[in-house]
Amino acid sequence: MKATIRLANESDALKMLAIYAPIVRETSISFEIEPPSETEFERRIQNYQQQMPWLVCEINGELLGYAYATPYRTRAAYQWSVESSVYVNVEYRRKGVAKALYTSLFGLLQLQGYYNVFAALA
Repeated sequence: MKATIRLANESDALKMLAIYAPIVRETSISFEIEPPSETEFERRIQNYQQQMPWLVCEINGELLGYAYATPYRTRAAYQWSVESSVYVNVEYRRKGVAKALYTSLFGLLQLQGYYNVFAALA
């Protein structure tokens, strides 16, 4: 089976939430207390994707994981900096999904002219 990495769209929100919601509820790594609603997640994809990529990795329609970039800070000096996140389905962790997503994400960000990618670790 061959994995595909593509731009996320709003119809991916429910599958992305299936990966993200347990991370929010069961760990401290997401920096959220409650999982967002499907509508809120759709809004995030739509709003941020206007400037920065949100990517999904899938095989035969099954979403294995996703990665995205968001603005890092609002001050002008940070205009070429972003924050990144990656989340992978528990069944596909440690199988190269996050690496493939980050490689693709960083390549796109470089093409867009971003120089710095930050990640917050919990």
